[in-house]
Amino acid sequence: MKELVIISGKGGTGKTSVTASLAVLAGHSVICDCDVDAADLHLVLEPDILQEHEFRSGHEALIRQFDCTGCGICRDLCRFGAIRIEKLGIDTLFVVDSISCEGCGVCVQFCPEKAIDFPESLCGKWFVSKTRLGPMVHARLGVAAENSGKLVSTVRQEARRLAEKDHHNLVIVDGPPGLGCPVIASITGASQVLAVTEPTVSGEHDLERVLGLARHFQIPAAVCVNKWDINDEMTGRIERKARDLGASIAGRIRYDPAVTAAQMQKKAVVEIEAPCAADLRQLWLNLNLQEKKP
Repeated sequence: MKELVIISGKGGTGKTSVTASLAVLAGHSVICDCDVDAADLHLVLEPDILQEHEFRSGHEALIRQFDCTGCGICRDLCRFGAIRIEKLGIDTLFVVDSISCEGCGVCVQFCPEKAIDFPESLCGKWFVSKTRLGPMVHARLGVAAENSGKLVSTVRQEARRLAEKDHHNLVIVDGPPGLGCPVIASITGASQVLAVTEPTVSGEHDLERVLGLARHFQIPAAVCVNKWDINDEMTGRIERKARDLGASIAGRIRYDPAVTAAQMQKKAVVEIEAPCAADLRQLWLNLNLQEKKP
């Protein structure tokens, strides 16, 4: 089983549009959206949710007011300033600010009355769905929730399990932008990385960093320059640098207003009449990931 992860370094390069088109061209794959902080692949693929699961990770302190004596030790020891004082009539209450709480458990450990509970936090949800292109695993992280890297790992593991169960030989992953923990969780152990960039200074800078990340984890990397024709000189410079960093050049995609038209129709670009559809088809052929159907 092969796993292709599409990443971008910076956001706004067209990574998700490329992912949707590659899923169409693959024809028989499991689709995985690992951009759990700001998922948008579902806007194009319109998944029909079959399973919904809670994602719990980390812990959050909760003070039981009836047992709290108001000694203030928890507030004194909290280095994150997560314990605040509230007035309720004549009563003074110590409460936990859920946004500031880092779940370290110090207050729980040192409360003399043992009046602080420490339940596991509900951080979001993950889903198994069906789409017109095949099964899809995706997720939604809660507002201000953390542990997105762990949620990404959960989503990837389920996508792989589905692929093995239903005899799919390919998993296509829409990875998160950036270089942090969610990206690392997205690419670790993948068969190949496709880095989608744009011909700008920031695109060049972030591509260099993301290729370094792929090289660190010894994952073969390919590069695609989106909207290459808005700056031909920069495109050539980026491709030369990518080769110097050990990546292959998988293709170029021209600037095409039809991409926006496809999104408005909730379709992948290759599903409509669009000039850049030919570029995407060539990109797919260059990646050489055509799945052998069972």
